[in-house]
Amino acid sequence: MTHTITVLPSNDTFPIETDETILDAALRANVILPYGCKDGACGSCKSKVISGMVKHSEDSTALSDEEIDHNIALLCHTTVESDVTIEARVIGAGAYPVKKLPTRIISMKRATEAGDIMLVELQLPANDSFEYRGGQYIDFILRDGTRRSYSMACAPRLTDKKLELHIRHMPGGVFTDQLFSSMKERDILRLEGPLGTFFFNEVTGAPCVFIASGTGFAPIKAIIEEMQSKYLVRPIHFYWGVRRPHDLYLHELAEEWARTIPNFKYMPVISDALPEDNWQGRTGMVHEAVLADFADLSEHNIYACGAPLMVRAAHEAFTTTRGLPETAFYSDAFLSAADKVKK
Repeated sequence: MTHTITVLPSNDTFPIETDETILDAALRANVILPYGCKDGACGSCKSKVISGMVKHSEDSTALSDEEIDHNIALLCHTTVESDVTIEARVIGAGAYPVKKLPTRIISMKRATEAGDIMLVELQLPANDSFEYRGGQYIDFILRDGTRRSYSMACAPRLTDKKLELHIRHMPGGVFTDQLFSSMKERDILRLEGPLGTFFFNEVTGAPCVFIASGTGFAPIKAIIEEMQSKYLVRPIHFYWGVRRPHDLYLHELAEEWARTIPNFKYMPVISDALPEDNWQGRTGMVHEAVLADFADLSEHNIYACGAPLMVRAAHEAFTTTRGLPETAFYSDAFLSAADKVKK
């Protein structure tokens, strides 16, 4: 049975079948609502249900019972049983179409002392366009049809048609075990993208706080490069949280940004430094470093990317104690295949 979704305040409408989620129906209709992981973990697609009957999935982790009581829904894990009206920010019709393309591995380079992060460069087909926004991600489509998602780590490079990815080895992971053992340069992979709505809001001139944990650095890097290419100047504070100093795998690049980009400040934060690291900088949880530096975030835009726990903690702390508007928090929570199984 077909129902209708109405989105306020834009008054966009689109049809939905009883067996599909609101997010899937919106994307099918080319109405782009905020979303990230599509697995009920990141919370990027939380929206308020104004009227109608909805059904929440029981295996989502980013929605509390209290939020459900207040008519909040995760669009990626919510189906409908009637016409439904929701309140959500419509990002617009999809400017860049989602495509499935073959891609060839150009280079693979281990980036850390521990060797658990691979910098991968991909070559896209010369005869096909692939446009995206810095901060978005792609899915690799594996031979059995399963998917693995990775953020693009570079601004769109239309001249040489290359993509850069930063991939952490997840022991036991179907894709990363192969990447770190048997894959080699010139291997062919299949991808789909661009996906996600984590990208820079060019409309507002608000100062920005970028927060990354681990390889959450990758989409932040892409956004910063895109800002540079478009001459978008904003005051930027970039906080990068990792366990130990050697996990700052492109530390020198971030330091270069601080030297060369006007009004750019870089704060690496180490959570588990050992005595032999001789670390003299900031320590603790990365979002807590932001709380220590900012008494008021009401006039800022926040871009947070990395572990779901960090993203959720930052969102809760900034919106409840620092005056950050809900609409000024942009996020992408990285969810591994193992994490999805744990749900």
